[in-house]
Amino acid sequence: MTHALIAAKSGWGKSWFSQWWTEDNLDNYPIVVVLDRRDEFRGLVKAGMASWGVIGDQEASVTVAGWRQMLVENGRTVLARHQLNGDRWKDVVAKIVRAAMQIDQDVLVVIDEAHKVAPQSGGYPDAIEDLATEGRGQVASLWVTQRLAKLDEDPIGEMMIYMLGGFQSDADLRKVDGNVGYPSDVHKVNGAPVHGLPDDLHADDGPIPVRKFTEDGSTVGSEWIYSDDDGNRRRINTKTLSMESTHYGPDSLTLSIPG
Repeated sequence: MTHALIAAKSGWGKSWFSQWWTEDNLDNYPIVVVLDRRDEFRGLVKAGMASWGVIGDQEASVTVAGWRQMLVENGRTVLARHQLNGDRWKDVVAKIVRAAMQIDQDVLVVIDEAHKVAPQSGGYPDAIEDLATEGRGQVASLWVTQRLAKLDEDPIGEMMIYMLGGFQSDADLRKVDGNVGYPSDVHKVNGAPVHGLPDDLHADDGPIPVRKFTEDGSTVGSEWIYSDDDGNRRRINTKTLSMESTHYGPDSLTLSIPG
């Protein structure tokens, strides 16, 4: 099954792009679970595309078997974190991932703020590592992060698809190096023209870094580089994309929809 990474700096439109990608793939998977750490995928619920649940103290004690039953019965679910931090959040995510791996159907697991679940330092449960590195059963995954430098190198290296936006941190850019087959400087926000950038990744203005587009202070689109294990790659402008559900920021504010 496919494992994909969406990563960009804060404010790049990452959560909108992640919701668009999830919505676009709903018909491909009879079971979808979104582990929504910041409550940013509830637009899927409001649009009637998924059910909604909260993971708090009580839910954190649910067994793997209990989570497996819940996933099968609900089909498509957004699970929002409620006051669970650190190891407690990682542990419950691990149980849900393990439950997904036990289901004899195609499953999509979306992990928001993935650097909190598989951090570069501090360790994380085996089930989370297995999701990316072993690809057991029929489980696909989408890992979403704004702190690429803090996401462990093992899952990054195991991704089959990369959808990367802009970064300002040199530490984030170093994580890009070695995992994609093009100059990582294309992801450097406000950087200089990118020497050696393949023609198929040029913008309309030539070999320049990816850009973010704003109107009246709101993000209305951003550019991303898509690449995969088959050698496919292209520049994506989210201004050309649209989705049926509405995206909401963490403070319940509606964001502009590109296009």
